[in-house]
Amino acid sequence: MELTHVDEKGVKMIEIGHKDVVFRKAVAKGRIRLKPETIKLIREGKTKKGNVIATAQIAGILAVKRTWELIPLCHPIPLTGVDISFEFGEDYIEATCEVRAYYKTGVEMEALTGVTVALLTIWDMVKAVEKDEKGQYPFTRIEDIKVVEKLKE
Repeated sequence: MELTHVDEKGVKMIEIGHKDVVFRKAVAKGRIRLKPETIKLIREGKTKKGNVIATAQIAGILAVKRTWELIPLCHPIPLTGVDISFEFGEDYIEATCEVRAYYKTGVEMEALTGVTVALLTIWDMVKAVEKDEKGQYPFTRIEDIKVVEKLKE
C-alpha cells in the first residue's frame, strides 16, 4: 500500500474527476459513557441545557456537511441524506451516523465526523453533572468510534 495524499512533490488532494458518480453510503458508530444518573436526566428531558439528543443530532448533521472544511484533504460532497440516531444503555449512549450521496468518492469521513461531533455535543451538554467534586470526569469517555458499513454501488 502507498499513501495516496503524499508524493515526491508533497501533499496533494486526490484527483477524482475520472471516477464515475455512484451511490455511496457510510455508517459510523460510537459511544459515550455517562453516569446512569446522567442517562436518566437525558431520557427524562431534565438537563439544564435543553434537549440533549435533538441538539446532538443537529450538531452531527452540521458537522457532516462541513467535513471538507475540517479535514484538510477531503472533497466537498453533495450529500443526499444524513441520519443520526441514538440507543441508550444503562451507562452509555451509542450514536449512529449514516451518510448518503451520489458522488465520485466515499462518505466515511463524513460519517465519522458526524458521530464524533454528536458525542462531543452530548458531553458538552451534560458536563456539569458528569464532573466530580474536583471538576474532573472520572467516568465520562467517548469510545469505539468506527465505520461499521461502507457501500459503493
